[in-house]
Amino acid sequence: MNNIRPASRSSLYVLEGNPGIGKAFPYSVQQILSMFVTNLVPIGIIGAAAMPALSQEEILVLVQNAMIVSGIATIIQATPIWKLGSGLPIFMGVSFTFVVPLSAIAAKYGYGAVIGSVLAGGLLEGLMGLTVKYWKRLMAPIVSALVVTGIGLSLLSVGARSFGGGYAEDFGSVHNLVTGTVTILACLLWMIHAKGAKRQLSILVGLAAGYVTALLFGLVDIRGAVENTVGWFALPRILPYKPSFHLDAIISICIIYCVSATETLGDAAAVTGGVLRRDLTRNEMTGVLTVDGFGSLFSGLFGCSPITSYSENVGLTIMTGVINRNVARIGGAIMIIAGLLPHIGGFISTIPQPVIGGVLLMVLGQILASGVEMISEAGFTTRNKLITAISLSIAIGFTASTEAGIWESFPPVIQAVFGQNVVAVVFVLALFLNLVLPKDMDDKKQDGTDST
Repeated sequence: MNNIRPASRSSLYVLEGNPGIGKAFPYSVQQILSMFVTNLVPIGIIGAAAMPALSQEEILVLVQNAMIVSGIATIIQATPIWKLGSGLPIFMGVSFTFVVPLSAIAAKYGYGAVIGSVLAGGLLEGLMGLTVKYWKRLMAPIVSALVVTGIGLSLLSVGARSFGGGYAEDFGSVHNLVTGTVTILACLLWMIHAKGAKRQLSILVGLAAGYVTALLFGLVDIRGAVENTVGWFALPRILPYKPSFHLDAIISICIIYCVSATETLGDAAAVTGGVLRRDLTRNEMTGVLTVDGFGSLFSGLFGCSPITSYSENVGLTIMTGVINRNVARIGGAIMIIAGLLPHIGGFISTIPQPVIGGVLLMVLGQILASGVEMISEAGFTTRNKLITAISLSIAIGFTASTEAGIWESFPPVIQAVFGQNVVAVVFVLALFLNLVLPKDMDDKKQDGTDST
């Protein structure tokens, strides 16, 4: 469902338009609500895994810091400063990609080693962004298309998991399934009956309907969320933990940063291809990666794990066609305010997983559809079909067979990077095959056909 509008309809559908705060605000809220809960979880998981484990109060402080950092990075992403920022409305948040390796580092060396690894890896990715012109040619259209497709495929289970209740004990309960279903139905009914630009607020309407349903089922704990916040006002503190540096931890996290860079480029390519109908420019590649990298370094200075582009929000942008930068700027400001005023963030965090899942099922498929479209635009040549077939079949098959031990013969670092990461496997295979397969494969096939 592509809802891209001509410029004459509304400046919401123009990258550099000026729709005004009042007009853009509901779309910003819609974007933030769809990502907010997911943005809070990774730090809690890593902090709990640390030896010694971080207290609940320490984790809450880091969550507040992360919201402020994410808000600042989102604003810079939409409003480039020097070589920082792509100028695209890409929402930044705490990355789930790093949860497993950082949890292992936290358990082995303590939380200080997490910060040291985040700082080192952030510097690496930031430098990757500044040197795009030296390796941009490696990102051929078919490679970018497969990365976007891989992102879409890897997210298919995320919406379903949230729809059923996340990782709660009552996963798959009737209450969770009904709540998620109400959310989806509300989104669909709004899109069918609403007119004009208001139709693109379907996710906000679905969130509201799902939240009310969750309240009726007793799935919302507002009092607990408010009581667990760190006060009415909180300022972030630089280097709340002393960083420590361990070579094996840094190497493993730097590899993950390369994977994260690939995902970020895929998200940016999905935005430009799915909404703006053009390829990602070199300046946009530089800007999106420098914010991803140096923004993560900035996040580490405040004791937080890396930040990255949020594919959920990319899917929402593609679905609605609302591409205006002001939507991202206002969204970033909302995150900063929520970080400074913890009770606001605490209230938003009460959105139950089934409600989030209902929304995600609406939007995540948009990324997969954009990837398929990009593969089509790259061309269904024999060479591209071969790259696509091998990359996707191995990536999906091997990651689905992780529990069967298919990665056991590989070193632990390789297992950590590729074992459950479809995007990483797709990227490496697509990049390798694009470099080694003959460029004239299709010419040879045609010659063979003619000779018969």
